[in-house]
Amino acid sequence: MIETRGLSKTFKGGAEAVRGVDITVERGEIAGFLGPNGAGKTTTMRMLTTLLRPTAGTATVAGHDLLADPRGVRRHIGYVSQGGGVNLTVPLDGELELHAMLHGLTRAEARRRITEVLDRLDLGDLRHLPGGALSGGQRRRFDIAFGLLHRPGLLFLDEPTTGLDPQSRAHLWDHIRALRDEHGMTIFLTTHYLDEADALCDRLLIIDHGRIVAQGSPAELKAGGRTLDDVFLDITGRSLREGVAA
Repeated sequence: MIETRGLSKTFKGGAEAVRGVDITVERGEIAGFLGPNGAGKTTTMRMLTTLLRPTAGTATVAGHDLLADPRGVRRHIGYVSQGGGVNLTVPLDGELELHAMLHGLTRAEARRRITEVLDRLDLGDLRHLPGGALSGGQRRRFDIAFGLLHRPGLLFLDEPTTGLDPQSRAHLWDHIRALRDEHGMTIFLTTHYLDEADALCDRLLIIDHGRIVAQGSPAELKAGGRTLDDVFLDITGRSLREGVAA
């Protein structure tokens, strides 16, 4: 679902944010993307979601060439940013309907799709409420609902559980797993929680100074009785607990 070769981004002034990244994410995986502040994590995700044009390299995302067919990429991916996009003042079902119609669905199709997505995320009873009436966990699930309306095969989640209490985080993990297990979705997520990376992801990719410096399943990376924090410290010289938010 994602394959990059030599993907790079150099900003004005010569700052190299991403330096020849090679990434492969298989269909149906939950892939976690970790890195310290300034490592290139957010820049890479912005390139993969067509929000930022690469300086060099190639990438195929959801079966479409990132440079030659960015519109095709956008049609087949969902993207949920860290900040989210739930409107705090208007009923959410109206916002969802507008969003679905912007993806080309008719009003009738949009309403059917909204019901399907909200039922999947246990949000059906809350659809008529404004975002400001929801808890943090409920609001985050609505963020994900926006990213699912057009049935993407690949979902990008930027720190999906930041700021949530432990119970809300665990509940959201269950929903993310269900997207993979029951609907075959591929998920590419960033996180700065050790337990989340360990429990949720099939495979982890660690980026530092714009390069992929390690990858493998959590079990493979922890071989020899190490913790993920040990691995991160060995590779980057920094503790994962110092924060890996981009």
